[in-house]
Amino acid sequence: MTLQSILSRAGPLLLLVALFVVLGLLVPDFLSARNAQGLLLSVTLVGTIAATMMLVLAMREVDLSVGSTVAFSGVLAAVTMGATGSVTLGVLAGLVGGLGVGLVNGALIAGFQVNSLIVTLATMEMVRGLAFLTSGGQSVAIPLQQFYALGSGGILGVGWPIWIMAAGFAVFGVVLNRTVFGRNILAIGGNAEAARLAGVPITRVRITVFALQGLMAGLAGIILAARITSGQPNTSIGLELAVISACVLGGVSLSGGVATIGGVMIGVLIMGAAQNALNLLNVPTFYQYVVRGGILLIAVIADRLRQTGRLPRLPFTRTAPERSIR
Repeated sequence: MTLQSILSRAGPLLLLVALFVVLGLLVPDFLSARNAQGLLLSVTLVGTIAATMMLVLAMREVDLSVGSTVAFSGVLAAVTMGATGSVTLGVLAGLVGGLGVGLVNGALIAGFQVNSLIVTLATMEMVRGLAFLTSGGQSVAIPLQQFYALGSGGILGVGWPIWIMAAGFAVFGVVLNRTVFGRNILAIGGNAEAARLAGVPITRVRITVFALQGLMAGLAGIILAARITSGQPNTSIGLELAVISACVLGGVSLSGGVATIGGVMIGVLIMGAAQNALNLLNVPTFYQYVVRGGILLIAVIADRLRQTGRLPRLPFTRTAPERSIR
């Protein structure tokens, strides 16, 4: 087994273990049971969405609209509950809103063969605008106390957001590893033309994956609304970068065709541990932006190393000319 294959398989886990050891030594109370539960709760938003972002990236696509979808679904759920007095209708409205965004993304990307980066960048702005229009430009209070249990309640001492995130990892881990649909996703990401010639329904798979991504972003938005007891149109700005960073740190290749659910879980914990440590150390928000950007950059470089085993030579570097042998 080569060093490259070892780093590809065990690198994220080794990084997580090293991070926990360092933070445990340097950050007071980092390894306490109370902080561990708080850490898990803090990563539920990123983790719930990362379970399906894994599928999108494995298909060699990207979805930048998830943060806006979270805000829109939360606002839509809050407005519906306020108008109808029904938690069920509010949850359904939020899920349908997220699913609708995902279907639009998938239809444009697969049907019109438009680059997913451009499409989801456009829908990111449009859906954020819809969130502000739906809410009237302000937060929407949720008057139903029973809805709050979705964000603050739980079972066996574990909150519902954590259970829902774990269920998402379990379901989409099985989808990726144990179903024809999952193998089709990896085949499209590895070589779309070869997958098409092999009979893979590329258009249908792409639309389905983006629909699932929208649905999970909608679910995450509903849970977030329950946790903060309101629909906030300006929430989750930049969330998409955190989700993509977690996936890439967990071994999902930006070039497509490579993904593991275990790696994504590790990537989510790495992101959460770094953020948790910054909060415990009372690091100012401005510095946290720098750290998060650095983590994304490290994730991209790590993805490059996993693919090639080395970094490309910089264009301004020079090597000594080879001497010809006469």
